[in-house]
Amino acid sequence: MNLTQKILSSHLIEGEMVKGQEIAIKIDQTLTQDSTGTMAYLQLEALGIDRVKTELSVAYIDHNTLQQGPENADDHKYIQTVAAKYGIYFSRPGNGICHQVHLERFGRPGKTLLGSDSHTPTAGGLGMLAIGAGGLDVALAMAGEPYRIIMPSIVNVRLTGKLRPWVSAKDVILELLRRLTVKGGVGKIFEYSGDGVKTLSVPERATIANMGAELGATTSIFPSDERTYEFLKAQGREEVFVPLAA
Repeated sequence: MNLTQKILSSHLIEGEMVKGQEIAIKIDQTLTQDSTGTMAYLQLEALGIDRVKTELSVAYIDHNTLQQGPENADDHKYIQTVAAKYGIYFSRPGNGICHQVHLERFGRPGKTLLGSDSHTPTAGGLGMLAIGAGGLDVALAMAGEPYRIIMPSIVNVRLTGKLRPWVSAKDVILELLRRLTVKGGVGKIFEYSGDGVKTLSVPERATIANMGAELGATTSIFPSDERTYEFLKAQGREEVFVPLAA
């Protein structure tokens, strides 16, 4: 099995991993941000649970931080109270944008993440199956319900060699976008492999995974290896490291 199939199979609740068929998978973590979080938490409250059922859920205040009236402040206060009530981590404004902070502080190789932000797949840079979804899907995941999705096709992107001077990881995904266009990833998961992967740091991998969203991809994922361990150790979280490869 490839890396994506390994993670999906370990989280599979219903269905078969056959392209085009519906599957239901267990979600380990969720994230929301303030421009989409309010609706997600209103839906969560309507589900009538006492605490979130995930291993970890985080509410980020990072998008609507400009205060020109009471609307944003009202949303932020509401999200803060919901977080306290349901056992959700609350990331205050100024901490950083959700997908980057989650990569650094909470991302774990081999886990699943569902987020109400299109760039949730950033966490794929450290071997996490991270998918952006709508607020209702995220609310259901927080309530312990599986995430239902049509089984995507898995595209192996093989990286060879190393980046030349003045070439960055952003150029890798921009070239992929040039070749495939903004609709080239619809219904697909991009899994990166090859000797070139070892030359990329986790932040570089995360840059590529982040912009998979611009391809329309379901998500993107890199293996978890010694570079992943180095990144997690630098964050003081080496205990969550798990080696993962196809």
